[in-house]
Amino acid sequence: MSLVNYSTREITCKIVYYGPGRSGKTTNLQHIHAHLPEDRRGRMISLATETDRTLFFDYLPLDLGSISGFKVRFQLYTVPGQVYYDSTRKLVLQGADGVVFIADSQPSRREENIDSYRNLQDNLLAQGVDPRTLPLCLQLNKRDLPEAMPREELDATLNYRGAPCYEASASAGKGVFETLRGISEQVLERLNARFQRPESATR
Repeated sequence: MSLVNYSTREITCKIVYYGPGRSGKTTNLQHIHAHLPEDRRGRMISLATETDRTLFFDYLPLDLGSISGFKVRFQLYTVPGQVYYDSTRKLVLQGADGVVFIADSQPSRREENIDSYRNLQDNLLAQGVDPRTLPLCLQLNKRDLPEAMPREELDATLNYRGAPCYEASASAGKGVFETLRGISEQVLERLNARFQRPESATR
């Protein structure tokens, strides 16, 4: 749920990057952070475990406008990809305004993609969130690999909701900002609709 600060005239929205381990979640956030103006981004915070880590930073976009006179700030998070960190994934997912699911295009990771996507649905439902209504984008990462599965196969396997889908090679920075803009615009559209109802803006 987005947070409204009336004293600073800012709305803070949370976007979570979800997906199996080593799919490219960390690489996405590192690329975004490295290419944002310093005066528009906060410090990147890393919470490391033995085999995985959670990253977080916030930023104020230059070109997405405002909502009812409020500037919109985004917080970007990654979740650990390993199954045994599910409690951490649930915690990071709480209060998310939008989710980017990062799928690994390698054929050997097909089942891990499916399991992680199901886990996302389960964790949202456990928090009382309808996965069909939460803003969502899919990023098909590692498209530069010669063995990458066809986009149509990945789309048919994971994207039964028909969410916006972006091809990427996060290690090369391709498709990273396109994905970020896609989810940001969805979140802003939903937020704008919320602010059209004055009674809900103060909750």
